This record gives sequence, C-alpha cells and structure tokens, in this order.
Amino acid sequence: MNFILADFNKHKTLLPFTYTRPACEIRCGILTLREKWEKHLGTTVSFQTEDYLQTKYPLVEMEDNLVIAGTVFATAALCKAIKDLKPEQKLLAGNNMVAYRVKELHTPTVELEEVLFFEEEVDGIDFTWDIFSKNGKELEADFDLITKGRKSQPIPESVNHINEDRIFIEEGAILQFVTLNASTGSIYIGKHAEVMEGSIIRGAFALCEYSTTKLGTKIYGPTTVGPHSKVGGEVNNSVIFGYSNKGHDGFLGNSVLGEWCNLGADTNTSNLKNNYTEVKLWNYETSRFAKTGLQFCGLMMGDHSKCGINTMFNTGTVIGVSANIYGAGFPRNFIPSFNWGGPQGNMTYKTNKAYEVADVVMKRRGLSLEQVDMDILDHVFEQTAQYRKD
Repeated sequence: MNFILADFNKHKTLLPFTYTRPACEIRCGILTLREKWEKHLGTTVSFQTEDYLQTKYPLVEMEDNLVIAGTVFATAALCKAIKDLKPEQKLLAGNNMVAYRVKELHTPTVELEEVLFFEEEVDGIDFTWDIFSKNGKELEADFDLITKGRKSQPIPESVNHINEDRIFIEEGAILQFVTLNASTGSIYIGKHAEVMEGSIIRGAFALCEYSTTKLGTKIYGPTTVGPHSKVGGEVNNSVIFGYSNKGHDGFLGNSVLGEWCNLGADTNTSNLKNNYTEVKLWNYETSRFAKTGLQFCGLMMGDHSKCGINTMFNTGTVIGVSANIYGAGFPRNFIPSFNWGGPQGNMTYKTNKAYEVADVVMKRRGLSLEQVDMDILDHVFEQTAQYRKD
C-alpha cells in the first residue's frame, strides 16, 4: 500500500501556516500530523498538496494508493479501518472524507460508489486556533505513543517534580534546579533539550529536541516548543512549530508560531479582550474577520516573521509569512505577508532582502535557504500582494 496525506481543501482555512507547508506538517501535540500517521502506519508517507509546494513535498503515486486526510489526527483504530479499505472504497466519518483507496489518483472521490463509515470519534485541525486549543489532548496521545515500552532518563536530584510517571526525559537532555509539575498534564523533554535553572513548568508540556527554556522561564500547559527553539518569559497554551525564538521576557498566550520566527525582547501578546467577548481572526477565504468561538486567542504568526523589542500585539492578531514588525504602539491585527513596518507606516518587504535575512538566520542552525524554499516564498509573495497597500 502507498500512503498519501492530502490537504482535502483545508489549505485556505489553515493559512498562514499552510502557505509554506502541507497541512499535515503542522505540529499539534509533540509531533506533526505527518509524524503521527507515520508512527501509527509504520511507514513513510508522501504528500498531495498545493502545486507550488509539491517540489519540496513530493507526491509518490503507485498502483495501489491510500489517500488520507492529512488534517485528521491518527489513531490505531482509524489506521486499521483505512488499511482494511478495498480498492475503490472510501471511508467517511459523518459527512467528512477520511480516506479513499484507488489505483489512479485522478479518479474523483465522488465517483467511488462504495462508502464505509467510521463509527468512532475522529478529530483533527480545521482552523488555525485548533492547533493550540486541541494541543493538550494531542500532547497526551503523543506522549503515550512516543514513550510506550521505553524508560525515561532519571530525573536529576536537584529537580523538583510532581507525578514522575508522566515525566519523560530523553537522552542528552539537560535540566538542573527546575520545577516540573506533571499533575495537570504530561511533561516531555526531548533529546539534547535544555531546561535552564529556575524554569517552572506546569504540564502538559513538550520541549522538543535541541530546544531550550531560558533562565526563569514560566510555562503553563498545554504548550509545545518544537525542535531547535528557544523560549523565555511567560508562555501559556501555545504551540511553536520549530526553529523559532521567544527568548526573552514577555507573555505569549493561546498562540501559534511557525518556523524561523523571532519575538523581540519584552514582546507581549493579548489573549483576552477587555470586554471579554469572542475573539475574531482574519479569514483568508473571505478576506474579513471571522468569529472563532473562543474567549482566549492570541497571536498567529507565519514562517520567517519577526517583531522588534517591546512589540504589543492585540488579541487575535494574524501575521503572514516573512513579515517584519517594529515601532511603538499596537500593530494592526492583520499583517500581510512580506510587510515591513508597524503603526507608524508600512511598506513591502522586498524578497531579496527577506531572503538575505532568512539565510543568515538559518545558517545559525546549520541550515541554509535553498532554491526550493525561495520558489515557495516567491509564490507566497505574489499570492499575497492583494493584501499589501504598495
């Protein structure tokens, strides 16, 4: 069987994060959605996504293809039901397509006459705010999946801890004179991650490989810090995909940061309106603000975006890809991709300058900006021109 994770028309509802990745590459819990599927299926997968992303995220087509909704959270029961599909069958959960099996991918799924229904609950991410609001449940599921049958590294004597059974420390992790409280959720410390002295962590929490909490960091779960990232200050119920920094004091709450983001020192995000009413977020499909159903919702920041010191973000702010925000006062609560400036004025962030910065930033992590990445960002630049004023 050849397994393919497809966006299934969820690309626009998950912008700005899906400007630069298929939906299944979003992190929720400890793992990305793709990593969850690969662990449950016991094999690698390929991608069916937007055309401009397919070079970096290739599609592999064979004679027997199982196409799965990449925004759905994998479970053992769901994987079994998908593997049991016969050719030309499709699997629905309620009215939603979960998977189908075909010989040729161009076969329209609506023409598959034999329909099976999965009776158990199926969950996933439909909107950007699902990433942090469903992070707690997925963090627990991933914790059990990753640690099953394995033994944690010993908790150092200097570490204050509660509920040791739900704390897992990977090989090479460094932590001394910190507090780990897993009574409210599991705590996972990845390989070669570091929890610096004075950090106070209340689960659920995941610190992925090679990431760091700075001195005196305060974490409220459920929060995930993806690989090769740094966090400091106060963080509550947020997800950082990876390779991003919030290394200084300031508050980040009910928020999602993509990759290669940087929040300047003393950046603060509001996650609750003064009148306690429902938060609205920018909707890329309708080009207007839409209700989230949430009272708490902070910042959504796309890949390669950054802000200067003392930046103050309003409740429910959406920032596109490769934006650079700075200046006194509150920025707008929708900032387009490749925007340069702040409350005092904005201009287009030219791609050559943006790519120079991105390459310098990536080289600090031993990587570089490849042509395939620039091609994706070029497409995003053109696609988002409608939102910029100049």
